[in-house]
Amino acid sequence: MTLTKEVKKKKQPKQGMLENVMKQFNAAADMVELNPNIKKILAVTNNELIIHFPVRMDNGEVEIFKGYRVQHNNALGPYKGGLRYHPTIDIDSVKALAMWMTWKTSLAGLPYGGAKGGIQMDPKKYSNTELERITRRFTYALGENIGPEHDIPAPDVNTSAQTMAWIADTYMSTKAPSERSKNQHVVTGKPVGSGGLEGRDRATGFGVFLTIKYWAESKKIDLKDKRFIVQGFGNVGYWAAHFLELEGAKLVGVQDAFGSISNTEGISVEGLFEFIKNNNGAVQGFPGSTEVLKEDFFGLDCDICIPAALGNQITAENASQIKAFLIAEGANGPTTVEAEKVLQEKGITVIPDILCNSGGVIGSYFEWLQNRNGELWELDEILAKIDKKIREVFRKVLKTSEEKQIDMRSAAYFIAIERIEKAYIQRGIFP
Repeated sequence: MTLTKEVKKKKQPKQGMLENVMKQFNAAADMVELNPNIKKILAVTNNELIIHFPVRMDNGEVEIFKGYRVQHNNALGPYKGGLRYHPTIDIDSVKALAMWMTWKTSLAGLPYGGAKGGIQMDPKKYSNTELERITRRFTYALGENIGPEHDIPAPDVNTSAQTMAWIADTYMSTKAPSERSKNQHVVTGKPVGSGGLEGRDRATGFGVFLTIKYWAESKKIDLKDKRFIVQGFGNVGYWAAHFLELEGAKLVGVQDAFGSISNTEGISVEGLFEFIKNNNGAVQGFPGSTEVLKEDFFGLDCDICIPAALGNQITAENASQIKAFLIAEGANGPTTVEAEKVLQEKGITVIPDILCNSGGVIGSYFEWLQNRNGELWELDEILAKIDKKIREVFRKVLKTSEEKQIDMRSAAYFIAIERIEKAYIQRGIFP
């Protein structure tokens, strides 16, 4: 009797990201009337790599780590996608993220396919020297599965320019001295002094801001004094907030892994950024802010909501609480398919992840080109290039959305999948 009660109380299992991306893909494939044979190809990943590798810790003990690299599709060019270090990472989430990268690079018109990878761990539990050894050992284990013309990793959740510098150095050290300089673009998102692109750190957040700006312009909405909330105050969340504040918008709520805060009068973006540096990276306790319950965060009164943390954050359970008229997906897959139906019924617009956060991969493309061609571009020039590219893609999505009378996610998928389908039809399938 007691057992039955416990079973009844048990919550439904949380929908996985892979299930979410497959629902999005299938819906888009039907809408595009995708060739059934090409649909079979795109529904699966090309390669899935799971690596177990040993690393010696600072105390002399050896720990075994589990790493992943999934290569979804390379019909349009080399595989491209980030590496994340997170305890919840598993093969299904990496497959989902790799698929999203395929759609993202295709939509942006880049000569790339989609990949993703990472290590199942909590990086906060390890020293900097341990993280370096873990990263270098993982790179060595990946071997020829990555390469500047084959598969190009980049930073993602809990990885940084420093992580990319370690990967590039390890990879290049496996090559003959005369070949090393030709392999610098094996990763993007490197420090500027090690072949990185000026402004790559802000490219994703800048792209999120630009899509919001262009959407607002298309609706003749002034961003001045518009209130926005950000989930995740890492690289993407911070830079998106930074550029929105410069436009006159007001940050009124922030959530991170440690807690949630709000202030209806506004939160200083730079003030919060400086505060978290000395507060273990946490937003909690920021002077003048009020603590908010985790489950109430998306219900904060605001105009724009930017989920810039992890996937599956806006669900059927909390979507009805959202008061914003616009959601800009800074993260990959933050909104479930079921939640999106609720948002559509409420008349809330969603700028989809594959458009909204594509500034990062566009910036990566320019870094890759810069290394490949031996050039050096300045910050203003780079931001102008990213702006031009995002504006182009945004207008194309908006036009498709209006012409076909479909939402922006459907329009973005329509463009992305159609481009890949065209490549397969023109080239054929070997043999």
